[in-house]
Amino acid sequence: MKTFYLMASTIALAKALTIPRSLARRFKLSSHVKMDYANPTAGSTPSKGVILSEPPSGTKQDFLEASPYWDQKNIPLNTFKNKSPFTATVVSCKRIVGPEATGETCHIIFDHQGKMPYWEGQSYGVLPPGINPKNGKPHTVRLYSIASTRYGDDMTGQTASLCVRRATYWDPELGREDPAKKGVCSNYLCDADPGLEVKLTGPSGKVMLMPEEDPSTDYIMVATGTGIAPFRGFIRRLFTEKTPAGEAYRGLAWLFLGVANTDALLYDDEWQAVLSKWPSNFKLDYALSREQTNTKGGKMYIQDKVEEYADDIFSRLENGAHMYFCGLKGMMPGIQDMLKGVCDKKGIDYDEFIGGLKKAGQWHVEVY
Repeated sequence: MKTFYLMASTIALAKALTIPRSLARRFKLSSHVKMDYANPTAGSTPSKGVILSEPPSGTKQDFLEASPYWDQKNIPLNTFKNKSPFTATVVSCKRIVGPEATGETCHIIFDHQGKMPYWEGQSYGVLPPGINPKNGKPHTVRLYSIASTRYGDDMTGQTASLCVRRATYWDPELGREDPAKKGVCSNYLCDADPGLEVKLTGPSGKVMLMPEEDPSTDYIMVATGTGIAPFRGFIRRLFTEKTPAGEAYRGLAWLFLGVANTDALLYDDEWQAVLSKWPSNFKLDYALSREQTNTKGGKMYIQDKVEEYADDIFSRLENGAHMYFCGLKGMMPGIQDMLKGVCDKKGIDYDEFIGGLKKAGQWHVEVY
């Protein structure tokens, strides 16, 4: 963890100073865009475009809970379908990565007026406008993991957030981006202005839900890029908001995030705040492929960072931890090889071990 704390201090220094981009590149300092965080005052009503860093004084987030809060029998599911979507309104759309990030990632807040409830770990579908030129039919729905808790960033239960990376295609022959091959939905969302009406479907999905009945459960969360979305909901529910799940929680939430460089880190301010307040219950590890090297001297990818803690992770899984994966499917072979190596050392059949995790509901995968 010494390496991480050095890196974290470097990130904090970069945020505290105004640093030329040339120096930022030289010393790997981040100049990433700050989110619109706010500390609410008593009796105030937060703007729907603001992200609260703590609940308003004297309030709890307990008005959208099941009874008991961990009961998943009646979760909202496919409330709105493709033929009858819900029309939400964009409240804000903001770039959340620095100038040296590989690509553009945006945090987009939608106002659903409390009419499209969801749970942490679920997804919304987005129906972009227009016609697909390949078949002459309307564009199909695109799924995005929801990046906020059920209470939304403003904690009112009226909003939902998505974390979207703009998909572009660089044509080496043209020597520039080819607009004909850009991602239809991601560009539609990243170009959104406040007030834009967007057609949403869902919420969908049960695979990534948190099992909250046992408050001592460890959550091991492995993300690449925008795969961070569901885990942001988990962490805010457990540590930022005053929810029944958070007040009861006494396990360890361990986040692994893989991105290209420091400027591409997502929601780092939030992770640092949780880490400083809950050091015994939250653990954080980054894999920065263009700035760090693995034990073999190669680029540090997410599977390499997870492998550094192979025995600890294996032990936690044996003791009931739940492990989640969200992001690029390319991370999975390395993760599986790592666990297979631990199984071999312990004389355990790997297929039986993973089969047992899946049967017990401890293995959660949502990759693409």
